[in-house]
Amino acid sequence: MLRVLAVDDEKPLLEELLYLLRSDPRVRSAEGASDATGALRRITRALEGGPDGPDGIDVVFLDIQMAGLTGLDIARLLSGFARPPLIVFVTAHEGFAVQAFDLKAVDYVLKPVRPERLAEAVRRARALLGRPDGARPAPGPAVPDLRTPVPPAGAETGAGAGAVEHVPEQIAVELGGVTRFVAIADIAYVEAQGDYARLHTDGGSHLVRIPLSTLEERWAARGFVRIHRRHLVALGRIDELRMEAGTTSVRVGPAELQVSRRHARDLRDLLMCRATG
Repeated sequence: MLRVLAVDDEKPLLEELLYLLRSDPRVRSAEGASDATGALRRITRALEGGPDGPDGIDVVFLDIQMAGLTGLDIARLLSGFARPPLIVFVTAHEGFAVQAFDLKAVDYVLKPVRPERLAEAVRRARALLGRPDGARPAPGPAVPDLRTPVPPAGAETGAGAGAVEHVPEQIAVELGGVTRFVAIADIAYVEAQGDYARLHTDGGSHLVRIPLSTLEERWAARGFVRIHRRHLVALGRIDELRMEAGTTSVRVGPAELQVSRRHARDLRDLLMCRATG
């Protein structure tokens, strides 16, 4: 069972988080800290006694934006230790996801916290600590903030569906308890950001917890192609292909994206084929 520390400088949110953690049967104990100083003091005591000591902490559920040191600052300090506790960030801000996963966070939970989403973070941490080699689990959505839309009525599903797989018209994006439905046709390109992917549309961008490789597979039938390890692009949204000085790039609206050498020739052939019919 897990020994956890929850850190948040907003008392009502901290109390709610502790209530949910203490309600989980996989959590042995859940303590709280209302600021970075108190959190570091408690974590230091745990580190001094070792992970198997009576004051050990397995997982820290950490807010990001706090007075004084931020949650990211705390995570950076802990990364210097040989066996630090695992980190799960719990925040109202989606924009820190890349930094969070660069710091080897186990999960990134958005506020307001849904019980089932927090339970999934606990499951991920528990699975990691249960591994004898201590290896981190492969990234990927379990109970993600992204949900695949249900096919419309009348669409074929299951074994009798035939060879053509239904491709959803929309993708659901959740932020702060609000679910927005973004038309896949409105997405110009997708950018990998750690365990997340950022969907770029004419009206803005949306962060979803799903690997770029999964979107590449799902959206191939909609004309999305991989042009770089970081980018997936809708062919129909490419305005210009540039090949100069040994480099290749594409212009997608106002954005200019690099094309890797391994994808350059195939992309050019696809665009020429599309243009000539």
